[in-house]
Amino acid sequence: MGADAWLVLATVVAVVAIAATDRVPTVAAMGAGVAFLLVVGAVDDEVALSGLSSPATATIALLYVVAGGVAATGALSWFIDRLLFGRTRTIVRLAGATAAMSAFVPNTPLVALAAPRAIRWSRANDRSASTLLMPLSFASILGGVITLLGTSTNLVVSDAIRATGDDPLGMFEVTRVGLPVAVVGIVVLAVATPFLLRHRTAAGESMRATAREFQLQMVVAPGGAIDGKTIAAAGLRHLDGVYLAAIERGGAIVTARPETKVTADDRLYFVGDVTRIIDLQDVAGLRSAEEPHVIDAEGPGTRLYEAVVGPRSDLAGRTLKDAGFRGRYGAAVLAVHRADEELRGKLGAIPIAAGDVLLVLAGDDFGRRWREHGDFALVSSVEEPPPPRRARAWVAAASFVGLIVAAASGALSLLAASALAAAVMVVGGVLGPSEARRAVDLNVVLTIAMSISLGNAAAASGLAAEIASGLVDLGASWGTFGLLLLTIVATQLLTEVLSNSGAAALMVPIAMAAASGTGGDPRDFAIAVLVGASCSFLTPIGYQTNLMVYGLGGYRFGDFTRLGFPLTVSSALVTAAVLSL
Repeated sequence: MGADAWLVLATVVAVVAIAATDRVPTVAAMGAGVAFLLVVGAVDDEVALSGLSSPATATIALLYVVAGGVAATGALSWFIDRLLFGRTRTIVRLAGATAAMSAFVPNTPLVALAAPRAIRWSRANDRSASTLLMPLSFASILGGVITLLGTSTNLVVSDAIRATGDDPLGMFEVTRVGLPVAVVGIVVLAVATPFLLRHRTAAGESMRATAREFQLQMVVAPGGAIDGKTIAAAGLRHLDGVYLAAIERGGAIVTARPETKVTADDRLYFVGDVTRIIDLQDVAGLRSAEEPHVIDAEGPGTRLYEAVVGPRSDLAGRTLKDAGFRGRYGAAVLAVHRADEELRGKLGAIPIAAGDVLLVLAGDDFGRRWREHGDFALVSSVEEPPPPRRARAWVAAASFVGLIVAAASGALSLLAASALAAAVMVVGGVLGPSEARRAVDLNVVLTIAMSISLGNAAAASGLAAEIASGLVDLGASWGTFGLLLLTIVATQLLTEVLSNSGAAALMVPIAMAAASGTGGDPRDFAIAVLVGASCSFLTPIGYQTNLMVYGLGGYRFGDFTRLGFPLTVSSALVTAAVLSL
């Protein structure tokens, strides 16, 4: 193995190790790796810039604009409300409809639209949202491997194939593998969910554990209506949907008994569902512990949002105070919910973690400005969302259908069809130019660009061929099925510590080289990587949609592993079996 290959290998290992710590954003680690290889001469300018100039990168950015237009007009609302959350609901119906829609609609915006509706449906039907949200995420992932449009990872794999001189993947070329994977996965979901996705009620809780319980901190106003009264006399004993968990007085915790008196400047810790806890703002004699920020953020144009902290967010690991949340986002955090953990202490001093759900008071434009930003996996309004722009729904629907037809028929390349659809969204008044820019998640786009550059570096340096040779030697006695299975499992493991697109970009040249060494079809091995990189079920941080529902559903980390393991196994076995026929 040459010096350049060793340099690329060392760089890739360093990037994976750094990304796995979550202390540095994946895009920064990958970008630094590409820059290092360029500076030391391990790659030339063309390879270093290949990700930025890739058709896949441009296509993904344009598809964000198209998806943003579809979401803004409510063009998918009818299908989501009727098909996913109608009068009757079963896991098969939910998963089947979600997978079918996800085959053509990128799964991240689909889950962003469907998750708040799942929560509202659950409340209206007295059901637990946790029984819907994880199956919703997993079904969207399964549907994403049915067609080329399903996920950005599919486009990265297609571009990697194109880079070898072969034709890129067709719109339905992956369907012969993705459809069986999705069907078997839905059956596994239907059978396993009732047994593996259990409900939990913590000791002493008066509400369902599956309800998202926020902790809100209030302070007793000096001389106010409840200053000097007992908890019972102040009316804080039997609040609707909210309970007083603790009192902090002079730095010490006081037990909240009915006869306990509350005094001026006591900090009261309330816990409850978001729909009830916000009513505490109106209790006479209480003021928010974050009052200066809340008063600054209040006004006629403000509303409440739930914002889920993203896996690569700059907030992760930092306190709200250190991150300068109020100045940066123009919003005030009223409460924080963390799955399976009760948070104590001042809000500004609590280190924020990926998956935390923040109850935010902000202006009407907060959702529009930050919904597609990498700092938040999901932003949804607690109150009724603003009405969609239905007058332009037909423009959005026609653009999206036209994109699919043009790309599937071969009349236009996927890049050209996406560019045309995005242009129609803007020219047709569905999105303004600034809204189109905000619809593009630059963090994701740049991560994909850098991962493509690293993958091309592995191929150009000879590293991919060397690793492929070792892979072939390891699986020589296993046959085509065994080698395919080994490729899928290696990709699945890599995607849990690196981004899905990063794992795909690195593994495709290796898999295709391994196929050439055994006489297999390189395209089949590339499709095996596609499924392995996309079907990430084992952890909440392995896929964006998993993290979206992690905090919202009140799940534990291990819940994803428990339900995701049989899906991971089934997707790997079905893929290897179909491709080895």
